[in-house]
Amino acid sequence: MSDEKEHTLSPSEAADRIWELAKKIDICMFTTWDGQQQRSRPMSARVRRDEHAIYFLTDLEGHKLTEIEKYPHVSLAWADNGGHKYAVIAGEAEVLNDRAKIAELWESFDKAWWDDETDPRIRLLKVTPDDGEVWDSPNMIVTTAKMLVAAATGAKPDVGDNAKVDL
Repeated sequence: MSDEKEHTLSPSEAADRIWELAKKIDICMFTTWDGQQQRSRPMSARVRRDEHAIYFLTDLEGHKLTEIEKYPHVSLAWADNGGHKYAVIAGEAEVLNDRAKIAELWESFDKAWWDDETDPRIRLLKVTPDDGEVWDSPNMIVTTAKMLVAAATGAKPDVGDNAKVDL
């Protein structure tokens, strides 16, 4: 008989942790559907919990905009591999040409793609989250030790918190 200890976060704690990790990690894998397969690409997230939104600046060119217009449900995944912390958010995306919001979200890093926030090729992706999931484990040394003990004893490892929640 295995000694399985399950960690569960309250819905409020899980939501807080998902938003916190999304903001802290920044770069996420933004996944769309093209009708035949998923397409993922790394993008810098502008997390605005107070607006219940996650924003991305993107170029007018590219497949993701047509994919979102046809299939607006997307998935966002953040990974802090060194800290063994992961968050996923699923939600509805929309393509906007809100110049004031683009200017508000502009960061110096964006100069790698555009001259400035007035570039007419910039579009705003707004994702409104539906639900999310978090995996929040202790550091690698602790996790490895727990996995070794579990392997030796036949018990399931207690490697941290996991929770899924509606956002």
